[in-house]
Amino acid sequence: MDQSRNLSIKMELIWWLVTVLLVTAIIYPILQYTDNYPFLTLNIIYIIVFVTFSRYIFLLRFTILANAHLVKVAIILLSIPFIAYLISGINFFQTYIDENGMDSFLSSGSALNQQQISSFIRNELILFGVGSVMAAIVLPFRLVISLWRWKNRGTV
Repeated sequence: MDQSRNLSIKMELIWWLVTVLLVTAIIYPILQYTDNYPFLTLNIIYIIVFVTFSRYIFLLRFTILANAHLVKVAIILLSIPFIAYLISGINFFQTYIDENGMDSFLSSGSALNQQQISSFIRNELILFGVGSVMAAIVLPFRLVISLWRWKNRGTV
């Protein structure tokens, strides 16, 4: 049991390293072509939530969350306000872009570069935003199933 716990912790650390590398790879070009990017924190949250929650949905058995039953219950209870926060972030982004446009935070450069980076910013934020909302909706159901299996079958 102790060896599987150590393996779970190592896998968790490796996944967090992969997540940090993914965040860096996605955010770096945005920071390179923008002056004051107002959605930096929101964008990072979306990427982390999407990767982490998707991992917990599909690989729950192999994570440190597998036998943390009180943590599962806490995540289930906090999921509704968290989902509302994620959705309001997408709404804030869309409203900001509708009212101010992408040019408000893009740095000066060629029109082609500005068009490409604005398309990249919009597409990746919507991708990770909607993906994180969907993962945040599915995860509590997966955790309820896991708790039911633990109670009735003794498995995750």
